[in-house]
Amino acid sequence: MDRRELFAAGALGAAVAAPALIGVPAWADDDDRPRPSSRRPLVVGHRGASGYRPEHTLASYELAARMGADFIEPDLVSTADGVLVARHENEISGTTDVASRPEFTARRTTKTVDGLSVTGWFTEDFTLAELKTLRAVERLPAVRQRNTVYNGLFEVPTFTEVLELRERLSRELRREIGVYPETKHPTYFAGIGLALEGPLVAALRRHGLDRRDAPVFVQSFEAANLRRLRSEFRVKAPLVFLAGAGTPFNDPRPYADYLSPAGLAELATFVQGIGPEKTMVIARLADGSLGAPTPLIADAHQAGLKVHPYTFRAENQFLPVNLRNGTVPTEYGRLLDELAAYIAAGVDGFFTDNADLGVLARSLAA
Repeated sequence: MDRRELFAAGALGAAVAAPALIGVPAWADDDDRPRPSSRRPLVVGHRGASGYRPEHTLASYELAARMGADFIEPDLVSTADGVLVARHENEISGTTDVASRPEFTARRTTKTVDGLSVTGWFTEDFTLAELKTLRAVERLPAVRQRNTVYNGLFEVPTFTEVLELRERLSRELRREIGVYPETKHPTYFAGIGLALEGPLVAALRRHGLDRRDAPVFVQSFEAANLRRLRSEFRVKAPLVFLAGAGTPFNDPRPYADYLSPAGLAELATFVQGIGPEKTMVIARLADGSLGAPTPLIADAHQAGLKVHPYTFRAENQFLPVNLRNGTVPTEYGRLLDELAAYIAAGVDGFFTDNADLGVLARSLAA
C-alpha cells in the first residue's frame, strides 16, 4: 500500500457523525415556483472541506460529507478534450503542481478570461490524460499551512468521479449527499468551442439527477448561462444565480439590479435560488463589524427564491472584525457566532469551508 492508498484508506475516516436525510426540496410539487420553507438551512461544503484539505479533490469532498455537509460543491471547467473537471479556475498554477513539471513548461501562456489578462497554465490546454498526471496543492498555503501536508497526494477529479463519489457516500452514510456544481466562465468556454452546458447536463442525466426533486443545485454567476440551461437544454434540476459586487461578465446589468425586488421576480421565472456574497445579506458596518440584515432575504423569499450566501470561513481574516479572536489573521475566530446571525436572519443554506462548524452552528440554532 503506497502513500496515497494509505491515506485514502484511513485518514478520511476521522469526522463527526452525519445528520439525517436531506429529503425532497420544498418546491417539488405541482407548482413550478419554489417556496421557501422553515426547514433547517443546508450546509454546502464549499469546494469540499477546503478548510482542511486542498480544495476540489475527492478527499476534500469526502471529508465534507463525512463532517455532515448536505451538499458538496465542485466548480467545473473543461479539458482540451471536452471533459469537465473540478477546479476553482481554469488557470491551475495555484491549485496544482503544474509549475514544477518541466514537461509542461511550454504550456505557460497569457489569456484573456472574462475580460481579465491571466498568465499561467489552463485546463483547456491539457487533455484529461495529461491533467491526471498533475497533483493538487493547497491554494492558500500562507493561510492554511497545515493543508500543505496533503500537497501532491490527490488528482484533479472529473465531474463524473465527483458524481460517483456522491453516490457511494450516499449509500455508505445512508443519507442523500447533494451536489452543487458551478459552471466557471461559461461564456469564455463557449467562445473557445468547449461549452460547459452540454457535458454538464449529460452527466446529470446519466446519473439520474436532472429532476426537480434531485439533490442538485446548478449555479452560475451568469444569468444567460442559467437561462440557456433552462430554455435550450430543458434542465429540470434546480438552478441558482450567484451574485457579487459589480456586473456579470458580458452582461450590461449589475448584480444589484438582479437583486432588486423586480429583478428577483424575474429571476424566479427560471431559477430556484440565489447565492449572494454574504455581506449582501448582512452588511458590514463602517468599522468592519457585523451589521444588520438587509432586505434581501425577505425580498427573495417574497419572490419564491431560496437564499444560499457564500463564503463562511473560520480564519480571522475572513470574519467581521468584532468576531475575530486576537490579531493573527490565520487563527480561528468566532465563525459559529457569524453563522448564528445568518441562520437567525433566515438563510436557507450557506457555503462554508468548514463543514463541521457549519453543521454545529445549525444544531446550536435548532
